[in-house]
Amino acid sequence: MPKEYKTIQEVAGPLMMVTGVENVAYDELGEIELADGRRRRCKVLEINGTTALVQLFENAAGINLSNSKVRFLGRSMELGVSEDMLGRVFDGLGRPIDGGPEILPDARKDINGLPMNPAARAYPQEFIQTGVSAIDGLNTLVRGQKLPIFSASGLPHAQLAAQIARQARVRGTSEPFAVVFAAMGITFEESDFFVQSFRESGAIERTVLFVNLANDPAVERIATPRMALTCAEYLAFEKGMHVLVILTDITNYADALREVSAARKEVPGRRGYPGYMYTDLAQMYERAGRQRGKSGSITMIPILSMPEDDKTHPIPDLTGYITEGQIILSRDLYRKNVTPPIDVLPSLSRLKDKGIGEGKTRADHANVMNQLFAAYARGKEQKELMVVLGEAALTAMDKKYAAFADAFEAEYVSQGNFTNRSIEETMEIGWKLLRMLPRTELKRIDEKYLNLYYEA
Repeated sequence: MPKEYKTIQEVAGPLMMVTGVENVAYDELGEIELADGRRRRCKVLEINGTTALVQLFENAAGINLSNSKVRFLGRSMELGVSEDMLGRVFDGLGRPIDGGPEILPDARKDINGLPMNPAARAYPQEFIQTGVSAIDGLNTLVRGQKLPIFSASGLPHAQLAAQIARQARVRGTSEPFAVVFAAMGITFEESDFFVQSFRESGAIERTVLFVNLANDPAVERIATPRMALTCAEYLAFEKGMHVLVILTDITNYADALREVSAARKEVPGRRGYPGYMYTDLAQMYERAGRQRGKSGSITMIPILSMPEDDKTHPIPDLTGYITEGQIILSRDLYRKNVTPPIDVLPSLSRLKDKGIGEGKTRADHANVMNQLFAAYARGKEQKELMVVLGEAALTAMDKKYAAFADAFEAEYVSQGNFTNRSIEETMEIGWKLLRMLPRTELKRIDEKYLNLYYEA
């Protein structure tokens, strides 16, 4: 039986000081019993000799220093995992909130799992079809990759996240595919949107949702993505599933990290975020990937809203260093009613070359991708010139490129939130757009593919 302490000295906001403790460790879970028998959970933030600083998961209202007792449970936070979690909705601490029964766990896992050993990693190479042309055709997602989406306030990243979660699948395999979806610091309305979206499409059957609302405690927000990744590791490496983990919104997670750090009176780093934020994010992101000798994999799409649309803000900046590329949403495209408003030129998937080509997507994929990038970049340049110099200053070819850029945004990038395009459909739309340009302009495409597809 854990020892009980009645030595609570001070309660300040979400923090509580307990003195005279023995054999208590950092990150250990605790339980506070109030005078009326109610219990609240807490976790050890700091140990200094026999004094423990603990953080409460709920609020501190009603805690009487002289009548309340604290027990330390001798373990860090754990999640009971089971295949029965598929199709269920949990809160940020892994408790069911969908009205269904408690999960009977196959095992209990520490949520602070270790990042994957680099020597045990297998190289990401299989194509994952998201059904979104701007990702599949130009910034391809590969199984085992970490590909973040950089958004901004007011942009429809929630709709894009739900669309990818509904549509994503590994082609050419019958191996089971699951989605683990963790939402941090979202409103009740957004939470309801995600749950209803998955239920209506039937995607809920292969999805595990962890939902942390904006009014939930900050310390719970820090636990939410770890809960999701612990569940994903179990499904991927013990049950052999391909798991797509979607984390939204990493900015809310980092803000919770800053809040806890400030409460502990730590020395702040850039913009007030703790100096260890890079390490903290890396420990989280690096739990994704493929392991040698195991059929399952974890592919990760973290979504973050850039404060003030600033790519150099610490959160997108550090995320960009740790992950393999980024998908960037554009406010300008959103104003033009392009859905999803993916800005393909600054977006990048560093592993796209590994997941495309013969036997994976289509042999002409790399050529078409390069030609679309080049033509769209030139078309955007011509449109900018047109604004400055007027249309009369452009040559006939320049006007064709400008028209191509408009058509590319309207037909290729914009597809709505409920259109699921196969890679073949995406490739055909690409060829259809390239036929707007003379064959002599398509210098990045091999002659054999031009003979096969250009005249078709």
